Amino acid sequence: MRLDHYLRDRGYDRARTRQLIVQGRITVNGRTAEQAAMDCGAGDTVLVDGQAPGPAVRLTIMLNKPAGYVTATASDTDATVMDLLPAAYRDRGLFPVGRLDKASEGLLLLTNDGTLCQRILRPETHLPKTYFIRVGRPFPADTETRFRTGIVFPDGTPCRPAEITISTDRLTALVTITEGKTHQVRRMAAACGVRVGELKRLSIGALALDPALAPGAVRELTEDELALLQA
Repeated sequence: MRLDHYLRDRGYDRARTRQLIVQGRITVNGRTAEQAAMDCGAGDTVLVDGQAPGPAVRLTIMLNKPAGYVTATASDTDATVMDLLPAAYRDRGLFPVGRLDKASEGLLLLTNDGTLCQRILRPETHLPKTYFIRVGRPFPADTETRFRTGIVFPDGTPCRPAEITISTDRLTALVTITEGKTHQVRRMAAACGVRVGELKRLSIGALALDPALAPGAVRELTEDELALLQA
């Protein structure tokens, strides 16, 4: 791991790390660090002003993703969800947990906690995720039955049974899935003969999107909210 990444995980931003290096205040295994890019590993001793910098600072934030941004840490062609982060969060090693496609909106988590990320994404966890969707024409009469018995995509890929609650006009629905295949909700609807226009993720497990969080806005999760993801 790079030295600046090591210190970033412990609460030092990039500018602060560079300043400390210039001032000769960081040592790695007793030698004064001269470059932010130098390697340091679990067995190395890193000191700042002669003191260990402390344990890694884990950070998880909630983003109300708007449409038009790709879920990636970088892109040569599109704006990414990282572009929405305030400056204070841009040097903290955050990465998206899972994906929402460019046209989709709603709850997206970003974290620097790899263990939490794996807990959420691990297939055997079957963590439920709920979405609001709007379609271009009414859902067919057999949609509920097909969702609840398990959609099979045209290529033969099966989906686990999913819950769907369709509105009285049959143009909107709440969908809950327990897996994360690529574009799954859109593809499940397409298998039933309807095209999803609007898609917004409302919850991951017991964690719901904060209704006070404006599109494009972020906030850190509370300890109680983190506990909901780890239960």
